[in-house]
Amino acid sequence: MEARIVVLPGDGVGPEVIREAVACLQVVADAFGHRFAFQEALIGGAAVDACGDPLPERTLELCRSADAVLLGAVGGPAWDKHPRDQRPESGLLRLRQALGLYANLRPVTVHPALEDASPVKPQIVRGTDLMIVRELSGGLYFGEPRMFSPERALNTLLYTREEILRVARVAFELARNRRRQLVSVDKANVLETSRLWRQVVDEVATDYPEISVQHAYVDSFAMALITRPRDFDVVLTENLFGDILSDEAAVLAGSLGLLPSASLGGTVGLFEPIHGSAPDIAGQDKANPIGTILSAAMLLRHAFGLTEEAAALETAVDRTLRDGHGTGDLQGAKHRHGTASLGAVIRTAITAVRPTVPGLAVILP
Repeated sequence: MEARIVVLPGDGVGPEVIREAVACLQVVADAFGHRFAFQEALIGGAAVDACGDPLPERTLELCRSADAVLLGAVGGPAWDKHPRDQRPESGLLRLRQALGLYANLRPVTVHPALEDASPVKPQIVRGTDLMIVRELSGGLYFGEPRMFSPERALNTLLYTREEILRVARVAFELARNRRRQLVSVDKANVLETSRLWRQVVDEVATDYPEISVQHAYVDSFAMALITRPRDFDVVLTENLFGDILSDEAAVLAGSLGLLPSASLGGTVGLFEPIHGSAPDIAGQDKANPIGTILSAAMLLRHAFGLTEEAAALETAVDRTLRDGHGTGDLQGAKHRHGTASLGAVIRTAITAVRPTVPGLAVILP
């Protein structure tokens, strides 16, 4: 197949981890006889510095016309004092909204080789395999009106029935193809939006009688996620709760740098690691590229339907970790690497899974 992927390196460690993910996709393209064309564009702080807008119109146009978008990370203290619409994160929020993305998939799997890397006891994290489905286009991040003054601030938490319905369907479909268990996380004892959330989820559940459904309050679930993570399969929740819980879940895997994500719902999917820009280690060849590389695997699976290719990339990461390779954030790794070196090890593992046919992946200007 032929496909065009827009690459948004972003800020901080973003360009470093994106470089390794793109190189892995090039190897996959060569190995399976595909043609992937990559085109870079600005977003976030880099875009603010270059043209005064965290989401330039050219970037948005390229993303809208692409087959998939691969993002590194945005943000950093250099832009913290900018007005809200000039901060890097506002560019990412606008991009998600412009592409119509409403379902954010965040898988959390504890690799056998990294059971000791988590601060949580190995006997608790062992066997964890869950999928957090975060609603991405509603809630506090997008609610209007909003207001800020030195004396008073306001954000609006708003959800419509349709917004809840469509993301719930995504979660139930995922559960149908996994272990058929779903927990919906809300705060229905306090929030009216959560009462509506729970009502709509129950309505959707009637179409999926084979799936076991539970409801949980976000505060108690946050504790259960750490104390008994193996009990959960698909976790469905709203925007703010999903953002917080998925970062919390990273402690189970051993590092925030391991976890990928896919944002779906529109005609073009956006794929990115869940970690931030980590400006304290930017440019030092220390960042873990695995979350971005696994995001590239999600891109292959969800944007292009290339399940064999996605599995080959995931298998390469699995072998790399099993053989004890890792960056400095992975406690217990026998072979310590920098960002580029670990990417090279993973690419070698890809070629071990599938031989290559050179010359099919290209970079567009």
